[in-house]
Amino acid sequence: MWFPIDIGFGVGALIIPLVLVIASLRILREYERGVVFLLGRFQRVKGPGLVIVIPGIQQMVRVDLRTVVLDVPSQDVISRDNVSVKVNAVVYMRVVDPQLAIIQVVNFLEATSQLAQTTLRAVLGKHELDAMLIERDKLNVDIQTVLDKQTDGWGIKVANVEIKHIDLNETMIRAIARQAEAERERRAKVIHAEGELQASVKLLQAAEILAERTEAMQLRYLQTLTQIAGDKSSTIVFPVPLDVIGPLLEAARKIKG
Repeated sequence: MWFPIDIGFGVGALIIPLVLVIASLRILREYERGVVFLLGRFQRVKGPGLVIVIPGIQQMVRVDLRTVVLDVPSQDVISRDNVSVKVNAVVYMRVVDPQLAIIQVVNFLEATSQLAQTTLRAVLGKHELDAMLIERDKLNVDIQTVLDKQTDGWGIKVANVEIKHIDLNETMIRAIARQAEAERERRAKVIHAEGELQASVKLLQAAEILAERTEAMQLRYLQTLTQIAGDKSSTIVFPVPLDVIGPLLEAARKIKG
């Protein structure tokens, strides 16, 4: 009568250790690491692959080593020239030291996101609005450098920061449009003045050349007469200097004499 009980007891003795062994197995993917604690104290970082964790004695926290994209919410920023704008950005970060990421901070993703918001306001507040709109690449590098330095103690590497949008109010947009229009008008006037200056220099050079050669002046008058003759004007009054018609009159006198 005791034989079935012995068999059941033996099977149970085999199943319990098997369940404990299965429960102690963990599989970590290539991009995962496990921070293992032994009786509450840090023991080591394990993975990837098969990891054995003794239930009740050891605890393991999984950490993803892939790059995480954090969307920084829109922040109210006052520039150095006292212009209020709304700026949002995106942060690319990853865990490089799983031990620090778990031990040094409660939630490294939330901590990095909050730090990114304050850093965004602090860095952009040191620059004027024109720099925010034009030197965006430089500002991205400045924010990334400051943020990466502060998260280094958490085992976090901030690889890149990109400013997405800079929103201005309608009044500021109209002011920028007026400024751009005034700048275009200024450039147009400068270009026109430079053209007048170059033209006056060329005219002065041409006048000096014509003054040196009388024949050239006569040819210029004849060219001007030809151009005027091609117009549809009914009456043409054109002054002719005596030095132009003088040789013609002298030749006429010789023929009559």
